[in-house]
Amino acid sequence: MSWTDLFTHFNRLDLAALLLLFGSWAFIGLLIDNAPKSWPSVSGLMAQYRREWMVEMITRDPRIFDAHILGTLRQGTSFLASATLIAIGGSLALLGDLDQVIGIAGDLTPGQEPLVVWEVKILVILLFLANAFLKFVWSNRLFGYCAVLMAAVPNDASDPRALIRARKAGEINITAARGFNRGLRSLYFALATAAWILGSEALLLATAVTILLLLRREFASQSRAVLMQPDTGDSHTQS
Repeated sequence: MSWTDLFTHFNRLDLAALLLLFGSWAFIGLLIDNAPKSWPSVSGLMAQYRREWMVEMITRDPRIFDAHILGTLRQGTSFLASATLIAIGGSLALLGDLDQVIGIAGDLTPGQEPLVVWEVKILVILLFLANAFLKFVWSNRLFGYCAVLMAAVPNDASDPRALIRARKAGEINITAARGFNRGLRSLYFALATAAWILGSEALLLATAVTILLLLRREFASQSRAVLMQPDTGDSHTQS
């Protein structure tokens, strides 16, 4: 079957919803990673705190506290990588038993669609899951690099290598966190793609909800408001 024949099985609304899905995924990632300085994202604000963390680590003795935090971050990436791998296995299993999926979807949506349509829908979910898995694995490895750099920071704050290596560790930490966040966003869009099983309208709605959810959490959440509070003077966080 050629690509031209494949597209004939999808209507214009399906193609529009798919275009919106991938376009939104790419746009939201660029916006969050390159947010304007006048309205930074939570990820951008946390990046600065990661830099400051590595600098503060220079004079902290012992550094067990820092090692524990980094270990917790690595556990988070390991857990999500494992969970995503299980989801990938489940999606591959669905490809081998599409009759059951079609039967369930047939009870919820009118009309019958060719088998290739369901295969494409599952493959798009798999694409997002595979991207998330690769991002989580790379993030975990980068946190490992960061741990090595942290261990290489001299205990003597007057050592000229201390600040340089601490800053290197901070940048690697930020890169690892960026990969982790990209993996999370891929999971969000994988969940949105699952709504396509119910039809193109459901995919459009799920994509819109995902966009609004990510925009709110990065640019209009309570956690962002807390991070934006000045460090000087008396400030109280509202619950």
